[in-house]
Amino acid sequence: MRIGILHPGEMGSAVAATVRNSGHEVFWVSEGRSHRSRARAESAGFTDAGTLAHLCETCSVILSVCPPEFASSLADQVLANGFGGTYLDANAISPPHKQEIAARMQASGVRFVDGGIIGLPPKARGQTWLYLSGEHADSIACVFEAGPLEVEIIGAEAGKASALKMCYAAQNKGSIALLTAVMGAADRMGVLEELRREWARPGRAGGQTEAHVLRAAPKAWRWSAEMHEIAATLEAAGMPPEFHQAAAEIYERLREFKDASPSIEEVLKKLHS
Repeated sequence: MRIGILHPGEMGSAVAATVRNSGHEVFWVSEGRSHRSRARAESAGFTDAGTLAHLCETCSVILSVCPPEFASSLADQVLANGFGGTYLDANAISPPHKQEIAARMQASGVRFVDGGIIGLPPKARGQTWLYLSGEHADSIACVFEAGPLEVEIIGAEAGKASALKMCYAAQNKGSIALLTAVMGAADRMGVLEELRREWARPGRAGGQTEAHVLRAAPKAWRWSAEMHEIAATLEAAGMPPEFHQAAAEIYERLREFKDASPSIEEVLKKLHS
């Protein structure tokens, strides 16, 4: 089977690698992509379709793994190029947002599958899960059978996989935003060293706080939009959205650290700028 990946970022490449391990040919689009994306795709053995139009013509399945803010426009571009196969949207967006995309896809005759990825780009089995939902989820689960990505179908309704992803990320990435804000406040008020000592005491849970913050900083540019999607998810479920709206602002302040390795001092300085 010929399967397209939009796009081969760090996670997208890992998802597509499982597809290739399972015996399928993976296509990608080089037009408009960075040198880093090209290097990933070439290293993974993906076939360059050149343009989105050619990929849509060549592939029977398209996997969308992109930053949340581009999920909707990318889906529309795929539709505009006449794609008529199966579309897996595995982006970190709210269930209502995912269902809007599903409705547009289905109205054009595209078979839509909702996906939610939990975990880091996998190196081995048992590390990362792709949850699927939607009436066509069964038809696409088989393309991931070789791993290392684990796949589980959790329902026939588009939006359910995204709901699980959003709830998990609300706690995981949301708590890191809270810790980042707490460190920024303690630094501004001159009690950061004292807070560090408290976190380091036996039985305290804050010993890895700085490591979590530093690992998050290079991804903050992408997590900001994800926090807005989580806020929309919580609001749709009758929960207050304001915490994750604030988390989005915290990550937005760290946007410039994309693909960088800042020190904790640089992170704190940027929080206050």
